[in-house]
Amino acid sequence: MHNPATALHDVVIAGGGPVGLFLAGELRLANLSVLVIEQAEDPRSPLKRLPFGMRGLSAPTLEALYRRNLLNDVVAPPDAENRTDRISAAAHWKQQPRRPGGHFAGIQFFHDDIDPSKWPYRLPSPAGTHVPIEMEHLESVLAARATGAGVEIRRGLSVEHVEQSGDEVIIRAGAETFRASWLVGCDGARSTVRKTGGIDFVGTEPEFTGYSVEVELADPDRLHVGRHYTATGMYTYARPGTIAMVDFDGGAFHRTQPITLDHVQTVLRGISGADITLTALQLATTWTDRAQQATAYRRGRVLLAGDAAHIHSPLGGQGLNLGLGDAMNLGWKLAATIRGQAPTDLLDTYMSERHPVGAQVLDWSRAQVALMRPTRSTRALETIIRDLIATRDGATYFAERVWGVSLRYDLGDSHPLIGRSVPDFELTDGRQIGPLLSRGKGLLLDFDARTSLRAFASRWHDRIDHVACDARDRLGVSAVLVRPDGFVAWAAQDATGDEELAGAALRWFGEPSKID
Repeated sequence: MHNPATALHDVVIAGGGPVGLFLAGELRLANLSVLVIEQAEDPRSPLKRLPFGMRGLSAPTLEALYRRNLLNDVVAPPDAENRTDRISAAAHWKQQPRRPGGHFAGIQFFHDDIDPSKWPYRLPSPAGTHVPIEMEHLESVLAARATGAGVEIRRGLSVEHVEQSGDEVIIRAGAETFRASWLVGCDGARSTVRKTGGIDFVGTEPEFTGYSVEVELADPDRLHVGRHYTATGMYTYARPGTIAMVDFDGGAFHRTQPITLDHVQTVLRGISGADITLTALQLATTWTDRAQQATAYRRGRVLLAGDAAHIHSPLGGQGLNLGLGDAMNLGWKLAATIRGQAPTDLLDTYMSERHPVGAQVLDWSRAQVALMRPTRSTRALETIIRDLIATRDGATYFAERVWGVSLRYDLGDSHPLIGRSVPDFELTDGRQIGPLLSRGKGLLLDFDARTSLRAFASRWHDRIDHVACDARDRLGVSAVLVRPDGFVAWAAQDATGDEELAGAALRWFGEPSKID
């Protein structure tokens, strides 16, 4: 191994995609030294632009962006109107008289069928529940945030070897070697960090090869616009030539040979049943429904996040959101650990909280694949699911799963708000909760302005901000302790619940500071 570089970083992040960049920004909130290593020389790619680069951001992601003052930059940039028009043109499901809210295996649910009253611990918020965005734009916003905060990004380097030694990690990338207190692998499904760390990746093998292609057709009218199940698979078509399709070949074609015009034409004819002639293949990529998850998200001083920790099919667009959720959950915990402010088991809660969420998303993906299989029994089941998703209760259930509004960590059941994303309470002085979390600190909301809570918060003044102000709608609580990631750690209906506050603060924020 090359001699280690003299500079020791607090954290090296392998992978400069959205997850790595968001995590880097989170760590800089704690003034840590962060280096991001990214294999790609150029962050730009046609696959990150419309139409293939369209992604859907769900409620937890939008709330995370809102709480870090990034929401407007992502969803309402200066060219927002033009960007919205381009996204609408790229999305076949936007061209409908009813407003679609999402889909399950291609079966849509609609906003006018959803009953938000089923979610009593949500309040109106600028974050909303779901927004389509362009991947390249999201990455540019997150990169600007990271570099603006002092993150160093080195491109054209990929991790080749990792070695843990005492209280540091030594990382070799090409001809260079870096030292760090911690390494986080955000380096994708084929993660070198995961493999080098000896962490198993287990799950299910693919049933199909998925294709996303941009083509020119001799006769575009031979294909029906929209998403269609067929006797051999499924395809989606948007004019003039954007096509996605799945071929149940066991994933045999994915990354095994070049994608040619003749091959795409053959697969499309087989799936659509139409005598289609393609005259040009402009862009093409393949994907599968392989669903695998790391058996551990941490080994020593090496951690995993994003696709390095879990992969599944892109059906339903939950992969990006899952990875960004990892980063939001991990960032403050790793920072507190490095700064010596964390309780001993705080970093272990990253695995205990996020691994079940990842497993649930993988099963959600597998269930969609099961409903797409080109068999008679599957088509019969599809009819039943269509009937269910068209009901008010059914649409509400699928919306809360797809939008992520049902996310709740198992932090204890003493109050139904604990473990949930904090509602965006509107305070009587006009402030809302989202911006109060922008510094990455905890938050003690004190709606009754109790002297005892002010004195309590002062003991953790470097980690918890105390806000004493009533709310227009308290949702039945008098005080709430919020973690830096925006999830509720403690809630009380009245002063009788205060005795649990000290335990919650110790659990999530460590021992209080000594006050002279």
